[in-house]
Amino acid sequence: MKAVAVWPGKPSSMHLEEIPVPELAEVPGGHGVLVKVLRVGVDGTDKEINDAEYGRAPPGSDFLVIGHESFGQVVRVGRSVSSTIRPGTYVVASVRRPGHSPYDAIGLQDMTTDDEYYERGINLRHGYLTEYYVEDDRFLVPLPPALRDVGVLLEPVSVSQKGLNQAYEIQRRLKIWQPRSVAVLGAGTISLLAAMAARLRGLEVTCYSRRHAPYLNSDLIEELGGRYVSSTESSLAEASAMYGPFDIILEATGFSPLVFEAAEVLAKNGVLVLASVTGGDRKVEFNADTINQGFVLGNKVMVGTVNASRADFLSGVTDLIKAEALFPGWLGKLLTTPVRGLEQYEEMVRHLSENREAIKVYVQVSEG
Repeated sequence: MKAVAVWPGKPSSMHLEEIPVPELAEVPGGHGVLVKVLRVGVDGTDKEINDAEYGRAPPGSDFLVIGHESFGQVVRVGRSVSSTIRPGTYVVASVRRPGHSPYDAIGLQDMTTDDEYYERGINLRHGYLTEYYVEDDRFLVPLPPALRDVGVLLEPVSVSQKGLNQAYEIQRRLKIWQPRSVAVLGAGTISLLAAMAARLRGLEVTCYSRRHAPYLNSDLIEELGGRYVSSTESSLAEASAMYGPFDIILEATGFSPLVFEAAEVLAKNGVLVLASVTGGDRKVEFNADTINQGFVLGNKVMVGTVNASRADFLSGVTDLIKAEALFPGWLGKLLTTPVRGLEQYEEMVRHLSENREAIKVYVQVSEG
């Protein structure tokens, strides 16, 4: 069968690879599930892997099958698979796999203390940009048929879910914490889905991003009942003075200097959630004493969020169902840029590199 792969360490090496159809027996104990891939979302991570910025092949292979945002349909199941997963069930697979830390041992591999990560489609594990895959049922999340058209969004939804879930979990220490206002920095897929999740929780949402409104992303924020502010017209401090203070700020711009502006304007008892994985060596001057004093006296928290846990995927399913009911058609508008077939991987790369209007690029692997 076909798969889209790279040769890790070699820039612009994306290619089609012929690989065997996987077998249920590859997963021990009868827990294997054979999944037909319907759609795979792609994002900046896939572009960076193709640019050889990171990513390693699994042991025994010289290539890495990419793609970590899966959506598929179950074909066959092993004898010990949960009754919630049967042939015909729509499923999404999580990304990170257990390593060796105590957190991995209790199912919190997203909180691992290992230096080496095992991530499908990213590092040391093949991904989902192929025709079929086999997975342990522990790492599969079933979706109802009503989410068939938008289920490919569940993995990016899980990232924003984890950020908000962690914010609430941390602030349980405050006993009566009730956030009112959220700032989402950036207007890409993660930011839009974070804005959706915040609105479903009854929070006021301000999206702070670079481009002038109106355009599709700003329109989508307003359709949720949020507001959009361009950084070319207002500083983050000015936006906070007008619409804050912000009890939660979720940063997903990839522009690390903005983190320090966010830290300075964060409300007392607030949580700053960092969702961007940034490379490079940017340096910036910031008001270190002001930020330090604000965090100490204001009981503020800064926390990072990365590939989510199963619980975040499950809460993501709940939010997708709610969003389809409360904001009908909104999620579908994020799926701006389909690529038809694995063979069109070069078109996929062009969209990721050049298409400024794309929100979510995805590969339609099969119609199902």
